[in-house]
Amino acid sequence: MNSESDRFSNLLFDPEPTQRELARRIYATAAGLPIVSPHGHVDPTLFVDENGSFGSPAELLIVPDHYVFRMLYSQGIAMEALGIPRLDGGPVEKDGRKIWQIFADHFHLFRGTPSGVWLSQELRQVFGVQQPLTGANAQEVYDQIEACLASPEFKPRRLFERFNIEIMCTTDPAWDRLEAHQAIRASGWSGKIQPTFRPDGVVNLNTRGWLENIEKLSHASGISVTSYDRFIQALEVQRAHFKSLGATATDHAALTPATQPLSPREAEAIFQRALKNELRPDDAERFTAHMLVEMARMSIEDGLVMQLHPGVLRNHNPAVFDGFGLDKGADIPVVTEFTRNLLPLLQRYGNDPRLRIILFTLDETTYTRELAPLAGHYPAVLIGPPWWFHDSPNGMRRYFDRVIETAGLYNTAGFNDDTRAFPSIPARHDVWRRISANWLAGQLVSGIITEEEAEDMMSALAVGLARKAYRLETSA
Repeated sequence: MNSESDRFSNLLFDPEPTQRELARRIYATAAGLPIVSPHGHVDPTLFVDENGSFGSPAELLIVPDHYVFRMLYSQGIAMEALGIPRLDGGPVEKDGRKIWQIFADHFHLFRGTPSGVWLSQELRQVFGVQQPLTGANAQEVYDQIEACLASPEFKPRRLFERFNIEIMCTTDPAWDRLEAHQAIRASGWSGKIQPTFRPDGVVNLNTRGWLENIEKLSHASGISVTSYDRFIQALEVQRAHFKSLGATATDHAALTPATQPLSPREAEAIFQRALKNELRPDDAERFTAHMLVEMARMSIEDGLVMQLHPGVLRNHNPAVFDGFGLDKGADIPVVTEFTRNLLPLLQRYGNDPRLRIILFTLDETTYTRELAPLAGHYPAVLIGPPWWFHDSPNGMRRYFDRVIETAGLYNTAGFNDDTRAFPSIPARHDVWRRISANWLAGQLVSGIITEEEAEDMMSALAVGLARKAYRLETSA
């Protein structure tokens, strides 16, 4: 075995020989299982017809992926030079080769990062690029990827099938009519792509463009949203629309996981102030806390799984936000508290087995102190996988060490890749499976579990937990 193949064969496994061999055996039992991708941000329009295209290598691997361009931006490379569209329509680099050359010249920046692992695996396993990417071979590699993308085997639908994706869920705003999802279904293609209902743009009152979003919600739902009651009706109509097209989950982002119900009169008063652009300082925070409780109530009624992603100060860099908009790598974690913040919601609904709420965190101090005890007690609560900055080998190792002893494996939600970069999906799932196998091998070496239990747990970590957590086993 040469050193390069040995490197990838043993990728992320413990160097201790006994544990490494056990990890390889456990990993082999799950390496061929299908990919369940229950939460992500891939554009569904790519799959509307069999002739869909990813565009150029730069458009596929750099422009849509904030994991990539935030690193380059941190080293002083202008967003415009990377082809990131400006909100004002101003000039940006359009030449994919020039963008790719900048990326390759700085590929060393990704050494030791999870993005570097994903990118290296994508280039090697998806596009057959065997040599490490450098500035010197940038154009040769670009030619190779461009040739691949021009072939029928690299159309989005064909790669979806090649990646053995069992199901992929997108994330869609509350006002979306889901035309792309309808077209995919109508096409007769067997690939399973489902929407996820994300209402942040209308629930969080301090969202830029909130009034415009309310108008979109009115148009999509057929309900003129002129009051709080009609707002709730419109959301329920849209949730039903999403569910009719296979949705099994909702997704909610908030600065904090605060939950606190308002009286109908209070909710109406805040909503009317928002419509008049007369919000008071604490209105948005109070309304979001109230709406998280309302969304839990709706989830009990319609069965949609509720995901909560708190603890991120969005758009920390106003120059980037004003110039380029949302999701441009400038979201920064903040300290988060769950135990008291979730208490009002859990007192009301946490014991109801019809509710399923998956909690994510970027504050790892909450794993042992709060999330594991909450998930280890409340029937409604599951812990989501390591998220965002912690979707990494070390983040996954810390997750297993801090969560499982208290919560138990089966109160976790498996893995989701949470990606916008479609070709990275196999690599991200492979990293999770390798780290899972290595952790299980450590448990086996320590005598905590048997080999049969390890294999069963490996299957759960790879696909079973996610299927169950997101109710995908019975999805439409």
